[in-house]
Amino acid sequence: MTELSRAAAERLIRNGGAQRVSQSACDALIDVLEEVSREICVQAVQFANHAGRKTVTAEDIKLAARV
Repeated sequence: MTELSRAAAERLIRNGGAQRVSQSACDALIDVLEEVSREICVQAVQFANHAGRKTVTAEDIKLAARV
């Protein structure tokens, strides 16, 4: 089950300048974004744990996104 809706993916692609968007393009974007998001979240949790915290902060997410 995906967390991101096809409508949201379509909006993102259209905001990128596309006039028409296929369902397969939406599905592909969802797959890529969810995988990247999982990787960022795992890294952010590791940063929080390393800092001795149980709470993931915005800074953890931003730092993980840069790695």
